[in-house]
Amino acid sequence: MSSPILVKGQNIFLSDDVTELDVIVSWVDPELDLDASALLVNSSGHVRSDADFVFYNQPESADATVRYRGSSSTDEGKQDDFGKLSMQVRDQTGSVLGEFLTADASSERALVFGEVYRRNGAWKLRAVGQGWESGLGGLAQDFGVDVDDSQHEASANDVVVVEVADSHVQAVDRTGEIVDVSVVDVEPPKRGVRTKKPIAKKVTPPQFTLAGGEGWQAARLFSVSGVGSGEEQEKRATSALIATMQAVRPFARAICAHAGAPSGPFEGYLEVQFAKGEGKVIPDGVFRVARAGQVWTALLEVKTGTGKLQKEQLENYLDVAKRHRYETVLSLSNDIPASAGELPVQVNKTKLNKVSLRHISWSEVIHEARMLLSHGDLAASLQVWILSEFVRYLTHPKSGATEFVDMGRHWVAVRDSVTAGTLRSSDVKALSVANTWASLSRHLALRMTADLGVPVKHHLPRKFSGDPQARNEYIVEQLVASGCLAATLRIPDAAGDVTVDADMRTNKIQCSTAIDAPTDGTALRRASWLLKQLKNAPADILVEAVFADPGEVSCENLATVRADTKSLTAGRTSELQYFTLTSPTKMGSKRSGSAASFIGSVTDGLDAFYRDVVQPLKPWVPSSPESVSIENPGDSALTSQ
Repeated sequence: MSSPILVKGQNIFLSDDVTELDVIVSWVDPELDLDASALLVNSSGHVRSDADFVFYNQPESADATVRYRGSSSTDEGKQDDFGKLSMQVRDQTGSVLGEFLTADASSERALVFGEVYRRNGAWKLRAVGQGWESGLGGLAQDFGVDVDDSQHEASANDVVVVEVADSHVQAVDRTGEIVDVSVVDVEPPKRGVRTKKPIAKKVTPPQFTLAGGEGWQAARLFSVSGVGSGEEQEKRATSALIATMQAVRPFARAICAHAGAPSGPFEGYLEVQFAKGEGKVIPDGVFRVARAGQVWTALLEVKTGTGKLQKEQLENYLDVAKRHRYETVLSLSNDIPASAGELPVQVNKTKLNKVSLRHISWSEVIHEARMLLSHGDLAASLQVWILSEFVRYLTHPKSGATEFVDMGRHWVAVRDSVTAGTLRSSDVKALSVANTWASLSRHLALRMTADLGVPVKHHLPRKFSGDPQARNEYIVEQLVASGCLAATLRIPDAAGDVTVDADMRTNKIQCSTAIDAPTDGTALRRASWLLKQLKNAPADILVEAVFADPGEVSCENLATVRADTKSLTAGRTSELQYFTLTSPTKMGSKRSGSAASFIGSVTDGLDAFYRDVVQPLKPWVPSSPESVSIENPGDSALTSQ
């Protein structure tokens, strides 16, 4: 079902199921440098302090519930004006809740695009489209922000979208509920907000050029030499993590955000001793973040290699944290939860009355570091070098930190049962494989997020949100019925979702995407439009055309369609509605490792399909309507009576 297209002034209700919002603003002219902001306002329509202004110079609200996530570019092309300036609002699953298109911007240098607000206990989204000629500084002042005018030098393209971003603005509290911005306490800054945009700098790590020969090797910041026992692995990895977080503050913020920490100065400590009864409890690390005169604290438990988190150990840390009024216990291991918020180990729920238990995998740590290196705003070459060295260390086999490399001990048995046709829904081994597949699907989304710089999400039916058992049973049912493990990835600004199918019966990995056909022109013309976008795609991908009549579907490989476009449309009489593109590749047989492994075949197939097929695709955009002048026959122009 398509999302509602809003008109100026229209509002829609947001479902109670919505716990997080991504707000995306886009435009098509690559020569325009537009910027985006968010304002948290009270019932009078004003900010409570300058801290309620979230934008490029202040990318996070005081309580970290609203974040400016940076901008990204597409290849949509250039127009004479803003053209297709649009806002899209998505929920936590990536589903589009509403869209607003506007061409009203002309001389305005700032624009309020939309509002998310609460009235009578219900959350709503409104399309606004109101412009300001006074630019960012003037708009901010009108909403009660104290602007430091001495610092503000507006450029010709100083356009701001208020309450949304060409990026992603999230508004959730620690429990996942949308924040009522009228009741959040914030501490005002000591001076006005500087609205001048900083000049972006491309930072590169230090280059070593004085080596006396090819055999000279630079010293490594985090050495793997001499790593022995698992205990040594854990200590080195923990120390490297905390040291890097202290040196690279954006990285510390990214990791602490996984633990629910506020934004603020970070400090980390190793193996702090706490008394418990007659003994001692020694967590691997302690995170501390200062904010508004308060100190947020998390105890850290780390495992590397095949080490597994232990229930008793975590419960001991929860007891200590509760006694000291600390906020969180954070576990870190190679376990990748199938969805955000899931825990590898279940503890007594009574232990969670005052303290939260959260988990992050080493894979996520690596992805966060890569994300910053590729798309972040690191201020100094030394920070880039430190973070690069940290990634180099973690990806070395001796570090004990691994990404997703193993489908588990039940993989081969379940795969063979599918091939033999003997797998049944009640098979406990199949449920284990289903959970591992869900973890792999999330891993794929995390990899793409780090590579692309946008939040890619593993999309599942909403009814499975927060219910791992129901999700795993659903995956098993699909596996028994079709012989396939399937995952859908939702990629912002892509022409369509990407589906990955691992077909056990044919030993094929099939990656596919669907794209709507143009809404005007003949079927042949619509097929030709698609063909032009696939000029560099592999010749063996399958192109399926789906028509309005359920009985009219055609499918050919791309090589055939290139030779004769009519092969896809000949003899079809109903309207061509959409295309499905599928790329089949060989499925790896081994449960773990990289070469010839199942996981390697899935990641390689997805990477190639996105690069060669999905990334060049652009959705159909109808032409703008032409203006028509109306004249009265016999008169030079219409006249009013």
